[in-house]
Amino acid sequence: MRLSRRRVLPLLASFSVAVTALAGGFVPSEAQAQSKKELLVAEPNRNAGYLPLYIAIRNGYFGDKVDVKSLTTRGGSEHTNMVLTKQAFAFIGGPEHNAFAKAKGAELRAVVNVVDRGNIYFVAKKGIEPPASHDWKEFLKGKRIATGLYGGTPNSITRFMVMKNGLDPRKDVQLVEMETSAIIAAVRAGAADIAAVSEPNLTQGIRNNLWGEPFYNVPQEFGPYAYSTFNVHYDSVKNDPELVETFVRGVIRGLKFAHDNKQGTIDLARKEFPTMPPEDLTALLDRIYADKLWSPDGMISEKSWDTGKAVVRAAEVLKTDVPYGDIIDMSFVKKVLAEPKG
Repeated sequence: MRLSRRRVLPLLASFSVAVTALAGGFVPSEAQAQSKKELLVAEPNRNAGYLPLYIAIRNGYFGDKVDVKSLTTRGGSEHTNMVLTKQAFAFIGGPEHNAFAKAKGAELRAVVNVVDRGNIYFVAKKGIEPPASHDWKEFLKGKRIATGLYGGTPNSITRFMVMKNGLDPRKDVQLVEMETSAIIAAVRAGAADIAAVSEPNLTQGIRNNLWGEPFYNVPQEFGPYAYSTFNVHYDSVKNDPELVETFVRGVIRGLKFAHDNKQGTIDLARKEFPTMPPEDLTALLDRIYADKLWSPDGMISEKSWDTGKAVVRAAEVLKTDVPYGDIIDMSFVKKVLAEPKG
């Protein structure tokens, strides 16, 4: 497993917690019970879209009873499996992962939103010019499209976008499926003509003259979309609702800070992405704010799940219709939002 930087030692302790987890939910060791509960959040990649979480961690928004840490996994379904096996308290991903789990008899719940738009942008390699007419069908036909691994949301959005433009993703284009961190290298090596990317890869590719501005902006084209939510095991919802509420409250505070304090968010982002040139960081955050990627309040609307469900159903990743209430629980968000301000 590829670990995120600065998380190796804390992870050793979290695995000690995970192996003692019982059917009752996420259970801390005796030493941790006397101080803080350590909650591990599995993320599919290190992503600027998750800055509200990083803000909440750095600013202490989870309070003095829990210690939240993030772990970057290798993508695919690894982050989901960590929650299913109780190696992690929560994972970041679309609610469709909860639907996949439910189809196999497992119960997960999305409890708070973070990215409320489809955080994917389609770009063309330099030298391949998209048509001004926006005739995407003819433009896409026969192209090699670099995208995430099958089963991941970027991959599903890619398939949906291809189908939406009247093409068969299995016949009319060549999907080059890989870990999202490898997409820049694939385009640079000439292995793809088009790429489905998110930040920071989008801005890095523009700065390195690999591609230009996106020719297809999914956040604008699709509207509200439950793209990245925080998802927990249903056992945690049933057996430790106070812990889930504490976590949700911290995320909502992180979202509020991100919306209300752009300069503070930029300053924190520089700490989270210290090797990224400052101008790149500013550009990607400008895009996040312009495209309204972050949820304003943590709510996951039924409309946003309808869009996400349509994507995975059309892409034939989700085979059955899973209702909103079976995989999404907004009771914690509603309770936090109803609390007196100040």
